[in-house]
Amino acid sequence: MKLADLTYRAARFVVVSLVGGTVVLIGIVMIVIPGPAFVVIPIGLAILGIEFAWARRLLQTVKEKGGEALDRVGIGARLREWWQSRRSPSVD
Repeated sequence: MKLADLTYRAARFVVVSLVGGTVVLIGIVMIVIPGPAFVVIPIGLAILGIEFAWARRLLQTVKEKGGEALDRVGIGARLREWWQSRRSPSVD
């Protein structure tokens, strides 16, 4: 049973690393070519965050800085309000 568990963990590590790394790299390429890089890169970091603590910390930093940037351009509060209204159904 230990060998099967080790094999599963190794396979999961490899798949998460390859998929997450590929998504991040595609996002980095999208910075130069047209594409939604600022959406794709955090998705790749979230995938990598399944296995890597550094990716979770970096994703948290990206979310904080992104929120600050939205506040600076004046749409952060409206966006958060809209998102909250979608996530929590109103109970009458």
